[in-house]
Amino acid sequence: MLHRPKALFAMRAEHLAMLFPAAAMERLRGLADIDVSLVAERFDDPRLAEVLPRVDVLITGWGCPPLDEHLLAAAPRLRAALHSAGSVKGLVGAACWERGLLVSSAADANAVPVAEYTVGAVLLAGKGVFGLREGYRRRRTFTLGEVQATTGNYGRRVGIVGASRIGRRVIDLLAPHDLELCLYDPYTQVAGVRQAGLEELLSSCDIVSLHAPANDETLHMIDRDRLALMPDGAVLVNTARGSLVDTDALVAELRTGRLSAVLDVTEPEPLPPDSPLFDLPNAFLTPHIAGSQGNELARMGAAVLDELERLIAGYPLAHQVHHDDLDRVA
Repeated sequence: MLHRPKALFAMRAEHLAMLFPAAAMERLRGLADIDVSLVAERFDDPRLAEVLPRVDVLITGWGCPPLDEHLLAAAPRLRAALHSAGSVKGLVGAACWERGLLVSSAADANAVPVAEYTVGAVLLAGKGVFGLREGYRRRRTFTLGEVQATTGNYGRRVGIVGASRIGRRVIDLLAPHDLELCLYDPYTQVAGVRQAGLEELLSSCDIVSLHAPANDETLHMIDRDRLALMPDGAVLVNTARGSLVDTDALVAELRTGRLSAVLDVTEPEPLPPDSPLFDLPNAFLTPHIAGSQGNELARMGAAVLDELERLIAGYPLAHQVHHDDLDRVA
């Protein structure tokens, strides 16, 4: 139990009001001793010299400096870092794990809009929306009642690569639809969903959605040979990490017109202005927006406050991040 801890914001100040709107700030002030006007964007800020030695909890977010040995030395009472964003890979280092710091992430809250975006992309892709929109824009006319024989979502085969928190949520959201779902994950199975090897999934599914973490094992897992396995007319959806896909190989395949892609993430990111992906009609690009945007940030702030309440009450954190999990999460 941690009675009324001393807390400190550590993130880019511009995000604070969206993560913690007025009602959330009021709730926070009721839980912790915190100066809501003080946001640490760097830990060597002179204003923090008298604050850090008394801090029990850091509420971190995008732009938070790494929690290194210098920060830990300056904050001897620090017990927990509650992250109001997704991945903590670039935030928490060896010194934190050696210290036994409790680390929590709002990645589950951030998974909600990513899964929603993905489901929208899958259903629109199955309906042929992206290609038909390009054709309508080019011809400026259409024939009412003309049936597109290759479109529709009834019985459409959708492959999910990675049973991550987002991948599992996508599966749940797609379950009520008349789709055939298939999963590739070498570590995890999902009850009621057919498991397949990656090559089998790629060669048998109309739409493939990527939800694997970025690590050495998954670097360019979707390469030239695996793209070639996908059937004509198939669609690749990537809302995970750009490094999962060999960009040059994807561009070469898209240029043939055989496949389409919906890409919210790319490698590199952002793309260079002369990237062919901007001009290919079968590449639908968005600027890394599937994750929390606008009012969706408040969901992540609320998740952090829920974790703070658990910490104060002495309950286990619901979304604790463990060192051994880092390689298997995004």
